Amino acid sequence: MAPEKKFQTVDAQVASPSRSLVEIVRESHLLSYWQDEWKPLALIIGVFLACYYIPVGNARFDNAVMEAFHLVKWYAQEHVLLCLVPAFFIAGAIGVFVSQEGVMKYLGPTASKWVAYPVASVSGTVLAVCSCTILPLFAGIWTRGAGLGPASAFLYSGPAINVLAIILSARILGLEIGIARAVGAVTFSVVIGLLMHLIFRKEEEARTEATLAAMAGIKHEVRPLWQTTIYFALMVGVLVFANWGKPDVESGLWYTIYSSKWIISGLLGLGFAIALVVWFGLPAWKMAISGVIVSILATIFSHDPLVPFTAGVIALSVMTTTSEGETQDWFNESWGFAKQIMPLLLLGVLVAGLLLGRPDKEGLIPNAWIAWALGGNSIWSNALASVAGAFMYFATLTEVPIVQGLIGSGMGKGPALALLLAGPALSLPSMLVINSVMGFRKTVVFVVLVCTLSTAAGMIFGAIVD
Repeated sequence: MAPEKKFQTVDAQVASPSRSLVEIVRESHLLSYWQDEWKPLALIIGVFLACYYIPVGNARFDNAVMEAFHLVKWYAQEHVLLCLVPAFFIAGAIGVFVSQEGVMKYLGPTASKWVAYPVASVSGTVLAVCSCTILPLFAGIWTRGAGLGPASAFLYSGPAINVLAIILSARILGLEIGIARAVGAVTFSVVIGLLMHLIFRKEEEARTEATLAAMAGIKHEVRPLWQTTIYFALMVGVLVFANWGKPDVESGLWYTIYSSKWIISGLLGLGFAIALVVWFGLPAWKMAISGVIVSILATIFSHDPLVPFTAGVIALSVMTTTSEGETQDWFNESWGFAKQIMPLLLLGVLVAGLLLGRPDKEGLIPNAWIAWALGGNSIWSNALASVAGAFMYFATLTEVPIVQGLIGSGMGKGPALALLLAGPALSLPSMLVINSVMGFRKTVVFVVLVCTLSTAAGMIFGAIVD
């Protein structure tokens, strides 16, 4: 094009800019309209199509829906009162009665690795709880300033390093699986914690600076360490013994503890009540009335210990909310964790039941598919075992009979170990809560690390035993 003609074309466009401007304005209005309206429209269409094509009447779908509600009902009956409620109170107590300096000293990002990781692993191991019960406690130490590495080690070790479950694994599934599970779980808790710290090192440094700046100039009332230790030991004791699972044989030490677990829990509860009166200033007359009511209910409902246990929880809630000071702060902190965690847990359990059903039952995904895919010792079978285990919900000790059934259906020993290392430590409900506590990116990395390490351990173990 000649220079003169080119300039004439540009001049013509500039000379009549109104038409182009109108078109631009119209386009921007259309774009804005669709940005404002397409999301609600897409949502309405999506909900309509879901309702229109919902496969009601299909046997598998109907069964999966029932399994979802059965699992939620079972979870509410077996785990909310005995597991989660004590865990919420312990988490609230961490937030109120444990000094931030103490958490930073032993579990903070600047703490010695030789101190922080053993403390986190041992603390989680002592609890021996499921992947959901550990969450309030994890949230408690995280909000008090625990480093990402030690907090992740604690999060994994609680449900994974369960001494009774490891013994049960060795007895039912074989000594080699029991030993491999113990070694793998202890190793993973430290390795996962260290890797989480290294991957998010820069974010941890910024978080540490912010925490130390917030702590500057704040004076905390220091209670004697021995009082705090006994106070937490009594609460943890109630949590552990009230949830003590029935062993597979009706003899020996574990069964003796199981048969006496409510007596032990009651004695620990009595000690806890005395500590609240003597050290924390709760009115003795309130505690006495509550004790009498709980004792009467324990006598009347001796066949159903949940009734007096629930009464004790209600009494503790009433006493702490009506007594101003640190005990009221304790309840408020515990209630805050409950509001954050409970809805996500119940939603996650509902979805897990819909997809996978209860133990020995089926959801939308047939058990035969899982059993078929988990045979042999390929990377696929080990990876599928770890991922399936990570999304399933295992109550404490239930993973052992489930894996026993899968082995009977042809599951390889490598995938069995992968499932045992990933399954108890994670679940779909726990993932939702972890995301709400420390964010999406850290949650994804934590889940990927657990599944990857479990897959690798399964392949190595399968290669050795096969």
